[in-house]
Amino acid sequence: MEHPVDRRQIEVDGTELSYLTSGHARDRPLLLLHGTFWSRVWQPVLPALGRIRRCIALDLPGFGRSAGELDPGRASVPALARTVLDAADALGVEDFDLAGHDIGGGIAQHLAATGDRVHRMVLMNSVAFDSWPVPAVERFRDPEVRAATTVEDLLEAREASTRRSTLRRLGDDELADYLSPWREPTRVRSWTAMAAAADPRWTLDIVPALQRKALPTRLVWGREDEFQRIGFARRYVEEIPGADLVEVAGKHIPTEDSPREVADAIIGHLDG
Repeated sequence: MEHPVDRRQIEVDGTELSYLTSGHARDRPLLLLHGTFWSRVWQPVLPALGRIRRCIALDLPGFGRSAGELDPGRASVPALARTVLDAADALGVEDFDLAGHDIGGGIAQHLAATGDRVHRMVLMNSVAFDSWPVPAVERFRDPEVRAATTVEDLLEAREASTRRSTLRRLGDDELADYLSPWREPTRVRSWTAMAAAADPRWTLDIVPALQRKALPTRLVWGREDEFQRIGFARRYVEEIPGADLVEVAGKHIPTEDSPREVADAIIGHLDG
């Protein structure tokens, strides 16, 4: 039986962070991280994942339904990894399984490489090696570009990216839901800060540590992704012991294109 999905809040360092949750409190926690989108990317698979895990799909500060605001210094992969651990501590979660999408996958790799709290990892259409930042993100390294970006500018750009992230055409209500966070200037600044902090050294420098740890890792990938090409997923499996790859029909957000296949791939790995 699939489990309902609820939205809750937790205070972390004085900031109200929001998260989607599904499953039983007695089950092993599964933290799910987003990148340039928000926790909405995990929503289609949370009811199924809630059958086996206590799912916690966190919204980072200034993203999704969370309060707060990021600047480039607090939006780096190591800084965001620290925020995730602080959120886990606030939730009473000591060790956990971990899933990451997009830049959230970079955060997941950092947590896996630098600590001992992660049991199993899932990377879904994640950044890896030097696959990032893509040009549309990299341009926000320029502070003048960030300062000139308005709510309307970002909404237009996020709409275009979201439409390119799925094979199926999202309905009007679905698209509006995906875009809903970026209607406030603080959230625009948080998104551009994450873009400004995007740096491939965070995923390149930890490769030796990931190779030594050989953490059980499953890559689940929409094979037609235009942003994070599947070649990087195949390279990860070749170079990092303990990793395997499940390819599914879809693009950058395969939970929208192949939710059952994505959920089955994750469950098979976590129950493995």
